[in-house]
Amino acid sequence: MKNYETVIGLEVHVELATKTKIFCGCTTKFGGDPNTHCCPICIGMPGTLPVLNKKAVEFAVAVGLAMDCTITKRCKFDRKNYFYPDLPKAYQISQFYLPICRNGKIGIETDSGKKKIGIHEIHLEEDAGKLIHDPSKEITLIDYNRCGVPLIEIVSEPDMRSAEEVIAYLEKLKLILQYLEVSDCKMQEGSLRADINLSVREIGSDILGTRTEMKNMNSFKAIVKAIEAEKKRQIEWIESGKKVIQETRRWDDNKNTSFAMRSKEDAKDYRYFPEPDLPPLELSKEWLEQIKKRQPELRDQKMQRYQTEYGLPEYDAAILTGSKPLAELFEKTTALCKKPKEVSNWLMVETLRMMKERELEPDQLSLQPEKLAELIRMVEDGKINRTISKEVFEHIFLEDIDPKEYVKENGLEIIRDDTLLRKTVEKVIEENPQSVKDYQNGKEKIVGYLVGQTMKVMKGKADPTIVNQMIKDILRNIVIKSI
Repeated sequence: MKNYETVIGLEVHVELATKTKIFCGCTTKFGGDPNTHCCPICIGMPGTLPVLNKKAVEFAVAVGLAMDCTITKRCKFDRKNYFYPDLPKAYQISQFYLPICRNGKIGIETDSGKKKIGIHEIHLEEDAGKLIHDPSKEITLIDYNRCGVPLIEIVSEPDMRSAEEVIAYLEKLKLILQYLEVSDCKMQEGSLRADINLSVREIGSDILGTRTEMKNMNSFKAIVKAIEAEKKRQIEWIESGKKVIQETRRWDDNKNTSFAMRSKEDAKDYRYFPEPDLPPLELSKEWLEQIKKRQPELRDQKMQRYQTEYGLPEYDAAILTGSKPLAELFEKTTALCKKPKEVSNWLMVETLRMMKERELEPDQLSLQPEKLAELIRMVEDGKINRTISKEVFEHIFLEDIDPKEYVKENGLEIIRDDTLLRKTVEKVIEENPQSVKDYQNGKEKIVGYLVGQTMKVMKGKADPTIVNQMIKDILRNIVIKSI
């Protein structure tokens, strides 16, 4: 069999986080009873006129700038004739001839190394409604709540060669969008959807094969499986002497296979023409400069700064910047306690553990930086030990308690009474004569056991470092006396 490579390009649809729809004042809030978030404009009643949402344009420009695109200062909208029941007016207002952003790129990194993925264009358009199929009754219902929600479609060049590169690209894309706060990117709610354009060709060939498109993929796991299955299907098709048909396919995640839906449309099939109800859009140099100045620090820049400014290892910086809420929590806490590595450790270990156990996303974190900073200070000042601090942290995470008050109310401060501590240590050693013999025979690890026993008697309210040193001093004196 010949050796083949996969050629993949993506069309990623992103719902923008505006409060209202792109051409009317209806809410974009997810959910609600069917057909309650719509009006005559977004369902295309005769005689209604669209009014462009300025915020949607601003968000599109911000994304384009973040992806190193050329911004089209004079762009316009076009009508895409689209005869499907989820678009009631039988056309979609989109951009075809002059998209708002063009010719960009983003960098990705996989096990194969670093790579640039080209962005062919980013265009603004309105979302369609949602079809709800009921197989039991053999009917299809339509919910128009989503109709008119502002979308950007990010169209990549066919620069990806594997599922690994596709996921790296999507993860990078998602982080950029979340850092810009232009979308919540919740794939389970349809805020981020990807169409996969895939073809195969012999390795070494410059000629693109016939591509198929798998639409509206809404999970990374499904995307990986769909790519591998479609690659295999096309290779088997070619090897059997058949030609791959350009078509749109539907991925069935339960059956791990795709099915042909319809032949793939070309631009001519949509009969684009300039949208007569919207004038061309003029973007002034001054307005674009304002948007540029408001651009936040993105993940790549933030990750580099964490290493130089805070002295964090690359691994820590990568984890902390992997979500904007976590990065913000790190920076706010560090500003309060001036202990970046300690903050990093608490977030990367205890915080992520608690999040995983409770299946929480970073944007669901309610951990207050002031309380985490106070906990870190209490450990640094020797008021509580690390064992106690973990108990206190869990209560901060779950109940939002004040760490100082909790420690005081529960008597958890480290006991500083050296006389009491020495008496406790001596009693523990006296009750463990075998441990003393083991130490005399050179088994120094027994010290750890005795520290544990002492901490148990003290109910964790002792400094283990002091206890450790005290036990060693007493045992050494016992050894000296026995000589």
